[in-house]
Amino acid sequence: MLYQKIARPFFFCLNPELAHKAVLGGLTAGSKISKGPWLLKKTIDFLEGPPPLLPCSVAGISFPNPIGLAAGMDKNGVALLAWESLGFGFVEIGTITAHAQSGNPPPRLFRLREEEALINRLGFNNEGARAVATRLKKMKEQGRWPHIPIGINIGKSRITPLQEAAADYLFSFQQLHGLGDYYVLNVSSPNTPGLRDLQSREALEKIIKTLRDWEGGTLSPLFIKISPDLTPEDLTAILHLAQEEKLSGLIATNTTLDHTMIAEERDQQGGLSGKPLRSRSLKILEQIRAQSSLPIIASGGIDDEESALERLRAGASLLQIYTSLIYQGPAVIRRIAHALEIIKS
Repeated sequence: MLYQKIARPFFFCLNPELAHKAVLGGLTAGSKISKGPWLLKKTIDFLEGPPPLLPCSVAGISFPNPIGLAAGMDKNGVALLAWESLGFGFVEIGTITAHAQSGNPPPRLFRLREEEALINRLGFNNEGARAVATRLKKMKEQGRWPHIPIGINIGKSRITPLQEAAADYLFSFQQLHGLGDYYVLNVSSPNTPGLRDLQSREALEKIIKTLRDWEGGTLSPLFIKISPDLTPEDLTAILHLAQEEKLSGLIATNTTLDHTMIAEERDQQGGLSGKPLRSRSLKILEQIRAQSSLPIIASGGIDDEESALERLRAGASLLQIYTSLIYQGPAVIRRIAHALEIIKS
């Protein structure tokens, strides 16, 4: 209620990207103070109650609860301890590219309040793999590392030609290797020209084999993040490849380019997330589960107990939220967790 009545009205008076930076800056500062994460956790637990323990294991990784923060919120991995304090069971940072890049020109992030949705065309703005890896290593050395799994989402640099994508992904993977509990190949963002072409079997197979050949014997958990706009034929091809290459699973899904549910006068170019994505993302999840037993991290339109439970019933192993956190605040984590606790018991 405090978030809904005080924090959100304040942040929603700001430009969406400015509000994002303000929140992330505050959480980052709190993560660096010696008692900051502890104080944040105590405050949230006092206001909302502590989240229930819902331990689970996916791809050989132990999670304290199945509710994670999706990639895009903390692109450079600057507030890991704060996310843990808020109650997340895991965090996925990124998308990180081989080259530092500023992304697309602003304005590039838009709120659709009536739909509780966002449209973004940020374009993989991040500090680059080398800089992020340096920060993460320093955090580990200083003992400022969370006790929850950290996923690392990597994508293609905008300046890299599609035919050189495999080498681009490999550079990021090499820089960040050993720092994440799992890794994600983002080939589905709609905001980097041509990126979704990498979802073709030939292109995706080349990227995966390049990473696996370099890694050698001990293979890191590797997921593919897919688009909700895939044709059934393209989805089937990806599933066959993921099974052949023994990948850890898929993340379903990224944002959508289908804006038919948005009034034309309020529409913007970019990827749509939030409530309007719910049914489309669920449909992709159901199609995956009908063809494959691979673990699925469900993302897209999860904003309450019902939408979370429908993903688990459809075969998801883990859940990720982003847009619902912006509209509802950290209380949404606990509401979902308590609903899962009831089902589990």
